[in-house]
Amino acid sequence: MSHAHHHHDNRLGWAVFINILLSLAQVIGGLLSGSLSLVADALHNLSDAGALIIALLAQKIAKKPASQELTYGYQRAEIIGALINSATLIIIGFYLLFEAVSRFITPQPIDGWIVVWLAGLALVIDLLTALITYSAGAKSSINIRAAFIHNVSDALASVAVMIAGTLIILYQWYIVDLIATVLISAYVIYHGMALSKSSIQILMQATPEQLDLMEIKHAVEQLENVDEMVHMHIWQLNEHDFIFEAQVKVHDISLHLTLAKVKALLASRFDLHHTTIEISEDVSSPAACVDLT
Repeated sequence: MSHAHHHHDNRLGWAVFINILLSLAQVIGGLLSGSLSLVADALHNLSDAGALIIALLAQKIAKKPASQELTYGYQRAEIIGALINSATLIIIGFYLLFEAVSRFITPQPIDGWIVVWLAGLALVIDLLTALITYSAGAKSSINIRAAFIHNVSDALASVAVMIAGTLIILYQWYIVDLIATVLISAYVIYHGMALSKSSIQILMQATPEQLDLMEIKHAVEQLENVDEMVHMHIWQLNEHDFIFEAQVKVHDISLHLTLAKVKALLASRFDLHHTTIEISEDVSSPAACVDLT
């Protein structure tokens, strides 16, 4: 592990620690002040800490070498982590919506000052965490990127809670607390769904979104000597590594040359480097038959 990478891990570790402490403070504050939006904001923060913990663990696990049992290694650990994290987010979000509705039916008084102070503290910590996560590789990892997006949205959520708290202090509008809760919960659910969708697609071995199977087939079939390409499969091992396999039917004796051309095309035009191509001679094609007339 390089020194720089270790430094990143330490920074992320601190970010996780601060966010967990903040979440605890917000939950306690929410219970003391009677504010549900503080609890929603806390869960939002906790979900970030969760995303970061999963990202850190998954990065460590993904580095383990492949074995005979796991020939691809542990590279999907991060995807599974992202799925668990997003599923948790969705469940918590729905619970908060349920709570908000029940509070709407039986309103409770709220101490606005506690809400404003804690949301203000949360805002500062969210912005700090966003800076830390961004500098620690938001561009390269699905989980760290998710954590960064969460942090930015957390900061916005904290602003919403501060506004709610201010309105409660000035006008005793307790309903704004519930509105803030519903907005934050809906946001958490929306993000959870989006994140789980991309994770599930990779786990289901779906064709990566940026690639078109028919376009690849057409391009390969344009090569000379190639009759058709069949039995095509393309999937993602993780966020960055794509794997492709297919059978190519050719009508010439120079099989190796054709194979090299097919592989070169896949690599240069579609950025597919891990390709398994089986070549079979197409006996039915007219070029392969001797003309006896």
